[in-house]
Amino acid sequence: MSEAMDVEAPVPLPRDSTNSVMCRLTDPEGTPLGTPMYLPEIAGPKELNQMVNKLLSNDEKLPYAFYISDQELVVHLGSYLEKNKVSVEKVLTIVYQPQAVFRIRPVTRCSATIAGHTEAVLSVAFSPDGQQLASGSGDTTVRLWDLNTQTPLFTCKGHKNWVLCIAWSPDGKYLVSGSKTGELICWDPQTGNPLGNPLTGHKKWITGISWEPVHLSAPCRHFVSASKDGDARIWDATLRKCVICLSGHTLAITCVKWGGDGKIYTGSQDCTIKVWEISEGKGKLIRELKGHGHWVNSLALSTEYVLRTGAFDHTSKSFSSPEEMKKVALERYNKMRGNAPERLVSGSDDFTMFLWEPLVSKHPKTRMTGHQQLVNHVYFSPDGQWIASASFDKSVKLWNGISGKFIAAFRGHVGPVYQISWSADSRLLLSGSKDSTLKVWDIRTKKLKQDLPGHADEVFAVDWSPDGEKVASGGKDRVLKLWMG
Repeated sequence: MSEAMDVEAPVPLPRDSTNSVMCRLTDPEGTPLGTPMYLPEIAGPKELNQMVNKLLSNDEKLPYAFYISDQELVVHLGSYLEKNKVSVEKVLTIVYQPQAVFRIRPVTRCSATIAGHTEAVLSVAFSPDGQQLASGSGDTTVRLWDLNTQTPLFTCKGHKNWVLCIAWSPDGKYLVSGSKTGELICWDPQTGNPLGNPLTGHKKWITGISWEPVHLSAPCRHFVSASKDGDARIWDATLRKCVICLSGHTLAITCVKWGGDGKIYTGSQDCTIKVWEISEGKGKLIRELKGHGHWVNSLALSTEYVLRTGAFDHTSKSFSSPEEMKKVALERYNKMRGNAPERLVSGSDDFTMFLWEPLVSKHPKTRMTGHQQLVNHVYFSPDGQWIASASFDKSVKLWNGISGKFIAAFRGHVGPVYQISWSADSRLLLSGSKDSTLKVWDIRTKKLKQDLPGHADEVFAVDWSPDGEKVASGGKDRVLKLWMG
């Protein structure tokens, strides 16, 4: 049984142990499981697990965690009621939350420090299957690294200025990089060679790249880029040209996401988020999300992990055809998303975040406040149950991914936090900071799990591989570090 399911030793209850309490079980979206029922106060997570598996008619028993008012239940109901002075007159709502059936080990040590880049490492990204690693640098190159030998594999040359962002296609066939001059280059990760000439059109630097989900189109061929010039452009990697230009923002676009429903989301310094629909070769603005009082810095989708990994999961499967990949990716997307709409979270220079359901309403679901400085990076956990945010106030904050309610603050960094990444099982969170350290946080205990010093200067980029085996980091000291369990 997974650690998250441990039940504390039975506590002798001062009450009559035959007492029962009226409970309503609901999923994280609030959908009830059956009707409210009386549960004995001696019931704890173990008994609730058996009950939920039975009520859901699960053939294979799955692990669940249980929450009452956003607090995990780790004791018997009776102990919880007594400790929290809860009235048994009202129906007690217990939320069951599915847990990953596999476990990711926390990374504990640096397994390799690889020199190669001659300027700061600005981005690191594992391939969707976790088998390859790419980085972009201020030295104008993209590098691909051999994870088995932990040595440089290819140095991809072609950019004339800093490489600001990189993005793997979810089928793993392409890697795209964007530079400070506004050019994009599509690379073949198997050879490190560029596929054709640089793609030009943007007038200023590239701020983000996002691929069309593989469950919508396989093999992957379309991606969208965002730029400081205020436009987003959709490119065809096969034809090697821009097919649609999305214009409308009055200032720089800072981030872009291609959603699982096919909509494109752009966040901008004009304080708005725009939602675009692509049909018949045209881009159409279908909604504007307003509320932020300053620049929008970061966007994240609740389905981001399955969109990034497509058909690949932590088991490193391989696929015989794009059709098979598309089918498996669609199954993974539908299973992860469930019946709920895709959620979007935005982080801003105004110190706040908003949670949206963009296809349901133009109004935010909730405003998330608490950071004391600008919010630099926001990210949903792979299961969509949590949102993490990194800020210049040196903290990482954790929020409920469905309601947006504040859960915990992780404190320990002594400088601004630049980037965060999740373990594939949603149980651990990684952060990289200006203070030169990486830190791993435990979502269940809400505490620091591992402190990872080692970099000689600011850590700009971190990524946790989708297979959970390793972490990569890069920054001002120009080296790429790999970390293992």
